[in-house]
Amino acid sequence: MSLTLSNVMLAGAITSYIDVAQITLYLFFAFFAGLVFYLQSESRREGFPLQNDGSDTPRDAKASFMPKPKTYLLQDGSKVMSPNGKRESQDIKATRMGLWHGAAHAPTGNPMTDAVGPASYAQRSDVPDKLFNGQPRIVPLRTDGGYHIDHSDTDPVGMKVVGADGVKAGMVKDVWVDRAEAVIRYLEVSDGTRSILLPMNFTSKIRAAEKTIVVNAILGGQFAAVPGTKNPDLVTLLEEDKIMAYYGGGLLYATPARSETLI
Repeated sequence: MSLTLSNVMLAGAITSYIDVAQITLYLFFAFFAGLVFYLQSESRREGFPLQNDGSDTPRDAKASFMPKPKTYLLQDGSKVMSPNGKRESQDIKATRMGLWHGAAHAPTGNPMTDAVGPASYAQRSDVPDKLFNGQPRIVPLRTDGGYHIDHSDTDPVGMKVVGADGVKAGMVKDVWVDRAEAVIRYLEVSDGTRSILLPMNFTSKIRAAEKTIVVNAILGGQFAAVPGTKNPDLVTLLEEDKIMAYYGGGLLYATPARSETLI
């Protein structure tokens, strides 16, 4: 009797048409498809829009493949459930420039304070960020003697702060340090009646010889509207977002020319 390769069962073969390698490949395809579906679903646990663009019509949770709510235990002992179906209560003070979905929005009021475009912010918790030991993460140097400005570096305290137009906004009163990373996070600027925080990454130039700090993001007169803090020695997560959004919005809205085309 003669034999051919067509009727010989090779190693690993289950039938003449299916073998172990083929089944392994199909199992991998099924696993990978399930993994992609799971990751896409989990990515919608936070930050996924719950309503359609340009309307108040809520999205269908099942059609959007929203994950089932899960309860998380936070460091401070509190619990939060996500997704929770809540919507931010902010009124968007802007109008669409086109009739189609996804069209750009134009601000209808003061965009630097109305949370529009680059000045927008998230409704974060109105509590200070904390270290693992429960202490506030960002504090002014006057409340923590363990930190100081290096003697070989320029001490910004006492220097004047000017805006993009060269107008004086106030004097640096104190330095706020991030104790988790040991870096300067904010400069506290006072005009004699009110103190506001200036994010260190928005200080465009530090002229040590002139004892002047230049901030190109906003104008000198616009420092008066920088969002403040409830506690003079603490800043909450929500307050941080509002402060950063104000300076960030100034990069586009501080002057009319900044929001116009270059050509």
